[in-house]
Amino acid sequence: MEPRLNYSKVSPEGVEGLSKLEGYVRKSGLEHSLLELVKLRASQINGCAYCIDMHTKDARTNGESEQRLYGVSAWHEAPFYTDRERAALAWTEAVTLVSQDHVPDEIYAEARKHFSEKELVDLTLGIIAINSWNRLAVSFRSLAGSYQPEHPAVKKG
Repeated sequence: MEPRLNYSKVSPEGVEGLSKLEGYVRKSGLEHSLLELVKLRASQINGCAYCIDMHTKDARTNGESEQRLYGVSAWHEAPFYTDRERAALAWTEAVTLVSQDHVPDEIYAEARKHFSEKELVDLTLGIIAINSWNRLAVSFRSLAGSYQPEHPAVKKG
């Protein structure tokens, strides 16, 4: 598969806007490890190999276990996620697949047990951001495998 175009170079101002949203979410106070699980799960749903590669590498660099990364696609059955992470993963699936069930009340209620109003809005903004990145990467065929994470001590936000 060949990349179609480099969207960052073609529309730098547009990509900068999305990057600012991503930066806000990183600084929102939500756990970095939780955000990486959310990004990974949304990317799996959307079939974005580039983002799956990126977020598994970032998560590993920041200490996430292989077991938890491998289990994200079957998190419902896997015993190694906290209740807060489970609520975030369910929320991620519902928001990513919004056209299917329009985010059911029971998923919202469970998310509200574990997240303040602000945290839930910030989490949703993070889900919106990764879904946007997924759509760019899939549409323009960004190639998986080349991404290299920054050292955790150097990582921004």
